[in-house]
Amino acid sequence: MTDTALPVTESVREHGVALSDAAAAKVKSLLEQEGRDDLRLRVAVQPGGCSGLIYQLYFDERFLDGDKAVDFDGVEVIVDDMSVPYLDGAKIDFKDTISEQGFTIDNPNAAGSCACGDSFH
Repeated sequence: MTDTALPVTESVREHGVALSDAAAAKVKSLLEQEGRDDLRLRVAVQPGGCSGLIYQLYFDERFLDGDKAVDFDGVEVIVDDMSVPYLDGAKIDFKDTISEQGFTIDNPNAAGSCACGDSFH
């Protein structure tokens, strides 16, 4: 991951996930396109894929029991209680270059991933 400015605050400890400035800006842009101000970025880990676990990033209007939330410059990132241990220390970035486009997750808890890169263990 490139050295984009990642906010380092005590509030990140709520769920341990950091969102780069580039990722926060992209999420804000997407939320503006949706025309809704009641959505949060949910980051979760679910069973699946060939390595056992897959990431899920999506907009969610719900706030569930056990959810942990951190605000990154107006973008609220929520992680469910079960996903926190798998995502603690993860950094979410957004790249928009000729060779890469999209959100990336750099997760120190991922011991390995499958060949297609869609899942981890």
